[in-house]
Amino acid sequence: MNNAIIRLFRSKIYTAVILLLIVLCIGVLGYRFISGYDWLDAVYMTVITITTVGFAEVNPLDTQSKIFTIFLILASVVIVGYAITIITEYILSKNNFEDIKQRKMQKKIDAMNNHIIICGFGRNGRQAAKKLEDYGKSYVIIERDKDTIEKLQEEGIPFVFGNANEDEVLREAGIDKASTLISALPSDADNLFVVLSARQINANLKIISRASQETSYNKLKLAGANNVILPDRIGGDHMASLVVIPDLVEFIDNLGIVGEHNINIEEVKVEQLYNTRQVQTIRDLDLRQKSGCTVIGFKDDKGEYIVNPEANTKLVPGSKIIVLGRPEQIQQLNSEFNIEQ
Repeated sequence: MNNAIIRLFRSKIYTAVILLLIVLCIGVLGYRFISGYDWLDAVYMTVITITTVGFAEVNPLDTQSKIFTIFLILASVVIVGYAITIITEYILSKNNFEDIKQRKMQKKIDAMNNHIIICGFGRNGRQAAKKLEDYGKSYVIIERDKDTIEKLQEEGIPFVFGNANEDEVLREAGIDKASTLISALPSDADNLFVVLSARQINANLKIISRASQETSYNKLKLAGANNVILPDRIGGDHMASLVVIPDLVEFIDNLGIVGEHNINIEEVKVEQLYNTRQVQTIRDLDLRQKSGCTVIGFKDDKGEYIVNPEANTKLVPGSKIIVLGRPEQIQQLNSEFNIEQ
């Protein structure tokens, strides 16, 4: 609805500009052929007449020129007044609409909980957002580039305009209630500052940061990042792996999460699979029989990983299992244990 109103104002502005040009042309032609002025004097007379500034005429006007000037003044007063009104209303209305949109966006962000904050919407930030969107995760973008913000606004993506280094901007993005922060800024120094600020505000926040230089890895970890990603290293390793073990890499690539309803690997908290007051093992879950999924990994409550865990591995609160299966088997697992995505 707001866009429709803005388009209506724009059409009126176009109309007003066209009318002004028509009056200007009529005035120039009238003074050129009725009063006999040269082209420059005709333009001058037309401008001072339309704007009603009150300068003296170039030459004394005859009767025909005076009558023409009277009609030109009356027409220009109406048209110029109309144009000024429309342009003023458009500017005021656009500012109001922007304020309304921003308030609605902020209200939407304030209602979020356990969402993901992405700092920077460049190449890496955009890719992260796409993956999260495919998996149905809610996220907020923090960006300071106005052109990018306009695109986000058109696409209806939740955003906060500002510098992610500022605590107030992070709070506007809901960092107090967020579950994860992804810092994908191009500068390692900016990422370091964001990590420090975010960790200070929310001690329980999971922070994932991008790094361009390997020397920044330890600094970002020390600042509070849970994970630090080096895109260049990952890209190089991946390409080399395609040379050394191409079939294995291709198989692993096909295991990636490509959408909420088309996944091959899932991690599940054990609290979602059984009553935490009971002590059970992976064998007791019988996931293979119930869903067709296979347990390929286990993360205990201390954060230690076990690849291909034994069937008698005990499930304790705070641990997770990683299962492998076809998309329909993953869906059967979620349905069997009423796991919400």
